[in-house]
Amino acid sequence: MTKDGEPTGIPGVTALSLDGHGGASEISPAAAVAAPAGASIWIHVDFSDPQAAEWAWEGSGLDDSIVSAMLDPESRPRTLQHGNGVLTMLRGLNLNPGARLEDMISVRAWLEPGRVVTASRRRLRSLTEIRQNVGQGTGPTSPSGLIIDMIDRLNRYIGEGIEQIEENIDRAEDDAVRDSSLNRSSAFNQLRRQTAQIRRYLSPQREALDRLARVTDAIFDAGQMIELREQLNRLTLGLEDLDLVRERALVAQEEFLGLLAHEQNSRMLVLSIVAAIFLPLSFLTGLMGMNVAGLPGTVNAWSFWTLVLLMVLIAAGILAIFRSRKWL
Repeated sequence: MTKDGEPTGIPGVTALSLDGHGGASEISPAAAVAAPAGASIWIHVDFSDPQAAEWAWEGSGLDDSIVSAMLDPESRPRTLQHGNGVLTMLRGLNLNPGARLEDMISVRAWLEPGRVVTASRRRLRSLTEIRQNVGQGTGPTSPSGLIIDMIDRLNRYIGEGIEQIEENIDRAEDDAVRDSSLNRSSAFNQLRRQTAQIRRYLSPQREALDRLARVTDAIFDAGQMIELREQLNRLTLGLEDLDLVRERALVAQEEFLGLLAHEQNSRMLVLSIVAAIFLPLSFLTGLMGMNVAGLPGTVNAWSFWTLVLLMVLIAAGILAIFRSRKWL
């Protein structure tokens, strides 16, 4: 609160004035909008808060088309130049506790000379870490540097997420070797779905970074342009690794299904052999068990053992035939 009792802040809106040395001081959103030329301002909007969304429309000073794009609940990565600024929409892996990596979090950033406005609906570790570094005096020194720092962190965590998926595939393959239970096949299906969902956003994100690296206005300096191209290359390598992960999951699943089919065929072979052995034996027992007159051996004590011996010889003969044909 100010001395006059007027609120200095708006729920869901954080405004910082970067000091150019890695630190910042918190200011009111109104002061951030009215900052003089030469200032370095970072405004973050949590548009899950209705008051923050309302401020973005009415108090941010941004063009309505930019606000509409930044607050769109469903957005895909892209970069758009507008007037003297550039709007970029990117995605980061969901590293929040209990969340799924593939449930990616969207972050939107409007960058213009002297000001950057970021917006997100959920907590994103990259922005949280930048905020902490700024509080410790080790953060970015300019709005354009903040964008570079954010992209670097997004790519870093994407790489770590891909490594985690690779470890999960290694673990699933090891489990497939040790245990051939039927329900294990779902691990490879899940990994394939996970990589497909992540790649769904990373592919257009590469195009967004490529376009951001081609910005002709003097928003980024020469060193930052080089860093942007390096981050683009880093994301491209991550996409290639993700494609490799997906191919590994596909190959591993096919190999598993082949092993499973072979195992099932082996079991069916055993059952078929057992059925083939007992089929003639069942015929004999059924034939000799009929309650009709005239059956041979009904009055002889040795008839049962003769029948048993005959059945043993038949079973042995069938097994011998199977062995000679290498069916057993």
